[in-house]
Amino acid sequence: MEDLRNRLRAIARDAMALDPAHDIAHLDRVWANARRIAEHETAVNMPVLLAACYLHDLINLPKSSPARAEASTLSAEAAVPHLRWLGFSRSQESATCHAIITHSYSAGLEAQSTEAAILRDADRLDAIGAIGIARAFAVSGTMELALYDPEDPFARNRPLDERRFALDHWQVKLLGLADTMLTPGGQYLARRRQRRMRAFLGDFAADIGHELPQHLRPDD
Repeated sequence: MEDLRNRLRAIARDAMALDPAHDIAHLDRVWANARRIAEHETAVNMPVLLAACYLHDLINLPKSSPARAEASTLSAEAAVPHLRWLGFSRSQESATCHAIITHSYSAGLEAQSTEAAILRDADRLDAIGAIGIARAFAVSGTMELALYDPEDPFARNRPLDERRFALDHWQVKLLGLADTMLTPGGQYLARRRQRRMRAFLGDFAADIGHELPQHLRPDD
């Protein structure tokens, strides 16, 4: 497995574009998350899961791209020649591609295998918690977004607009990711990370002199 991981890391490192939220460190974290989740699952094909973790972002389109939802399918297509070079069987190739295609939040497709469910949860875990906070603001910087609306930071009296304000993306997507987890391990880890994010929001609100709305506060 370690030799396979090294080969996959080399493939991903050479293929991935420069992106602070989707780099080789992201893939390493997704694999670490996946292993933790897989410990509590049965009959997991670990080579398939490993390959899916390291090849799922071979094609990474900008969040503003109208073709964003197609990125996971394009990544699966790009993964095929690498999987064949690595000696994967056709059934392993198919299983890996399914996991890659269905991991995407934007695509909205259903994960129909254990490996696909684990990859989806592992990838979404990296979008929340302390690392999720760092990634969210890194991406907002590359998109040149304002951190928040100074008049109404938590959108009490306006529509959410994640294309203008980094903080709005939390309510649009990030704080709801825990509810989308498919595996027991993913659900457990996501709840812990979500509490950290809500605690951070409390500190953030205090620093900018605003009160955090009740629905954004940490659960008791």
